Amino acid sequence: MTALYVLAKEYRTAAERLADLDLPPEIVADTLEGLAGALEIKATNVAMFIRNLEANAEAINAAEKQMAERRRAMESRAENLRDYLKGAMQATQISVIESPYFKVAIRSNPESVVIDAASQIPSEFMRQPDPPPALPDKKLIAEAIKAGRDVPGAHLARGQRLDIR
Repeated sequence: MTALYVLAKEYRTAAERLADLDLPPEIVADTLEGLAGALEIKATNVAMFIRNLEANAEAINAAEKQMAERRRAMESRAENLRDYLKGAMQATQISVIESPYFKVAIRSNPESVVIDAASQIPSEFMRQPDPPPALPDKKLIAEAIKAGRDVPGAHLARGQRLDIR
């Protein structure tokens, strides 16, 4: 099968050669029409292939969206089940469950800053983003509280997570 660019080149070459010859216009038109027919068939086939690729790309895009939706649903379900298991273990005061496959344990998270009232936090603990308003800098607040300073409007809290190994 001849490539489209080859057919286009042959058409241009034939048109130039036929123009140099003293042939009747009907013969020139018939010759170019024959070459143009092959070019049109090839162009039509290329256009069909383009449409096929575009349709495949659209189908892949739809599948990606559907897969992302399924992923989010599974992540949400896993998080809900994680909370459910953690709650059941806390209610029964069981901190570790071991099995041949994995170990389920309730562990303490590192301390994190909880902002009770952002308006009460001193300006030295605020970040100045573009554009304002100022936001509390939890890292600075955590360092200050750990160093023994009292930061109005904030305290340290230690949460828990479920660890599956």
